[in-house]
Amino acid sequence: MRLLGNIIWLIFGGLEAAIGYFVGSFVLALSLVGIPAAVQTFKIGLLCLWPFGTEVRDGNGLSGCLSVPLNIIWIIFGGFWAFLNHVLFGVLLAFTIIGIPFAKQHFKMARLSLAPFGKDVVLYG
Repeated sequence: MRLLGNIIWLIFGGLEAAIGYFVGSFVLALSLVGIPAAVQTFKIGLLCLWPFGTEVRDGNGLSGCLSVPLNIIWIIFGGFWAFLNHVLFGVLLAFTIIGIPFAKQHFKMARLSLAPFGKDVVLYG
C-alpha cells in the first residue's frame, strides 16, 4: 500500500515539490553560510519523494543550544512559508475521503518544514 501511495504522490505533485526543494538546496549550498540550511531542505526534499513509510524523529545531531537558534533563523527566512504551503494543501486534501492519507503526509512535512534542525527522516523498508 505504501508503494501505491508513493507512486500516486509522485505523479500528482510530489516530484515537482521535491525538485523545488532540491533546487533550493543547491542554491543554498552555493554559499558556506547556507550549507546547514541546504542540508535541511534536502532532507525535506527526500521526504517529498517518498513520504509514505517514513517517520520524522528527533535526531542525534545538533544539541538544543544550536538547533533552537537555527530553527528560529529558518522560520524567519522561509520556513514559515513552506509550513503554510504544506498546511494549506493538507487542509484542501482532507476535505475528500481519498485525500486524507495525502493530507497526513502534508501535515508531516509541515511539522518538519517549520523546525527541521534536530530532526531526522527515517525510511522504513
